[in-house]
Amino acid sequence: MFIVVDASIWVARLVSEDVFYEPVKQWMSARIENDDEFLAPSLLLAEIGGAISRRTTPSLGLKAIEQLQSLPGLQLVEMEHSLLREAAQLAAELALRGADSTYVAVAARLDIPLITLDVDQREKAARRVKVLEIST
Repeated sequence: MFIVVDASIWVARLVSEDVFYEPVKQWMSARIENDDEFLAPSLLLAEIGGAISRRTTPSLGLKAIEQLQSLPGLQLVEMEHSLLREAAQLAAELALRGADSTYVAVAARLDIPLITLDVDQREKAARRVKVLEIST
């Protein structure tokens, strides 16, 4: 199964002090054992670099970007013009934040589920795509 994984999940997985670190780690391990694959818009790299740097240090932000780029089970979806148009449409229709709409657009385009820790994104995205939750 393919799953669009939002930046909030990746941040929780990469920052051991994050309150969701253990549940996300367990969820990802189970998904990997199941041979599931993760997708995200290429925007993920900028979001992760910034989020990790703000919570830790710039060098750890850069390291996180490198780790994500080398993960065999993660596919980055290029953000070409038509995908960005779809994201913009979804942002307007669902009142989503711009970055959040790109994850929903990838999930909608590929007809696959989305997982996020962002409650607002999860509730709004559920009107268009299947949204998974992590038990905490």
